[in-house]
Amino acid sequence: MLDKWTAPLIQPPLRKAASWLKYYGIKPDQVTIIGFLIGMMAIPLLAFEHYSLALAAILVNRIMDGIDGTLARISIPSDAGGFLDITLDFIFYSGIVMGFALASPATNAVAACVLIFSFMGTGASFLAYAIMAEKHQLSDPHFKHKSLYYLDGLAEGTETILLFVLFCLLPDYFPQLALGFAAICILTAALRVWSGYQSISQAEKKHHNSAT
Repeated sequence: MLDKWTAPLIQPPLRKAASWLKYYGIKPDQVTIIGFLIGMMAIPLLAFEHYSLALAAILVNRIMDGIDGTLARISIPSDAGGFLDITLDFIFYSGIVMGFALASPATNAVAACVLIFSFMGTGASFLAYAIMAEKHQLSDPHFKHKSLYYLDGLAEGTETILLFVLFCLLPDYFPQLALGFAAICILTAALRVWSGYQSISQAEKKHHNSAT
């Protein structure tokens, strides 16, 4: 929900960083992989309750995730790179939640399972719509900087980053925060399924009418 407002604010510094990396011959996929590996370091840090260090790894991952896309756009955009980026993003998101489950299984495990379940809903609706949007040439004007088209939702990248920050700053409240955000994700998935179905159905009817 907040991405359409935060994206214009963060793009200028991301372009500066990406331009600097391009000057030194750094490739977008290299940034993607390094950022992912740094993000994965947060999992054992969370498991051993080193929340400040884990937060640093999470934030570096998110910054590099922004830079790699910007670098791709000022270089040569790649479908393979877009695929790599979005796949590693989903692994990262679920990995962070798993890290909190490992930190305190008795307290956090159920809430973590519910949150990952809700992530499956938002992720599935995201990817399924992206496939159909490409097939029917549907576009989303609010997110032209994304490699894949997807529908607006209540829970997107900005909200997820804020959630992870709160997890690390308030680890004792992980169950409450996770369950609250899971409810938002489930609502987001439901809205995406409904609006995506309507959008694709209308596109199919339009195509059928034009064919006849």
